[in-house]
Amino acid sequence: MEKRAVLHMFDPMPHVSPFDINMAVDAGFEVIVPYSNVKAEEVHGLVQDAIFSRGPAGVKRTGIFIGGRDLAVALTMLETAKGAMVPPFEVSVLADPSGGFTTAAALVALVEKQLKLKHGAELAGQRAVVFGGTGPVGIATGVIASLAGADVTLVDPFNVETALAKADEYNRRCGARLHGTFAGSEADKARLLSNADVVFCTAKAGVEVLNASVLADAKRLKVAGDVNAVPPLGIEGIKLKHNGEPLVHAVNSPGAVGVGALAVGNVKYQLQNHLLALLLKSESPVFFDFRAAFERAREIV
Repeated sequence: MEKRAVLHMFDPMPHVSPFDINMAVDAGFEVIVPYSNVKAEEVHGLVQDAIFSRGPAGVKRTGIFIGGRDLAVALTMLETAKGAMVPPFEVSVLADPSGGFTTAAALVALVEKQLKLKHGAELAGQRAVVFGGTGPVGIATGVIASLAGADVTLVDPFNVETALAKADEYNRRCGARLHGTFAGSEADKARLLSNADVVFCTAKAGVEVLNASVLADAKRLKVAGDVNAVPPLGIEGIKLKHNGEPLVHAVNSPGAVGVGALAVGNVKYQLQNHLLALLLKSESPVFFDFRAAFERAREIV
């Protein structure tokens, strides 16, 4: 008799995300066990408790999901989990803090596709600006785009020190080449847009970051993507379902197109479902972070 599919969900926050629990159910896990307030140093012991209790056949029906809101903590937990495995007692692990890895992967993959379709261009060599770039999705977006060859600037709305610190941290950790800055005014945003080929908007939901007057200052913009699905949307003129439609307010960037939040969300949903299902289907243990998420997002789009 085949053992039941079990997912252990480790989260450093007080509550495990209901979104992630629902996704795990839909991906085929039958027993889902959430762990809240998990410290990174506790992961080794928790993993070994999980791997030694079911036998070699049982570990193939066991997965671990790492959530939370901090990308650095999630990456540390993933590394710790991987180091706790004792072959043949190994289980697969997916890290996706705040949905940051899968959302960012979907966003960058869709923008990359529109670059190719509409402009015959690759991400490599493009100047990219990430508004809301110091949050979980923004950092993951910046890292993914940078590793794909883009020249990426993370933008914080309030504090240049925060942006510089995040850029330095993830350059060291992930091998990216990020820059950091802040944009506290419309003039700051216009200055950044004037030389941008690509814009990613990953700012707080319900806040319009780029209005029509700011977009008019874009001189070379090719593609803009927005993950905000709560009105007002993050970039004026991009609708929720847009996926390559003209960005009408970028009047000085002929051919600029937009990617909206529902287009991103559709790919993100498929991607997270796919990665969770692979925790059960893979013959050998897999360890998924933003790199694996982006590889598979490219396949989906």
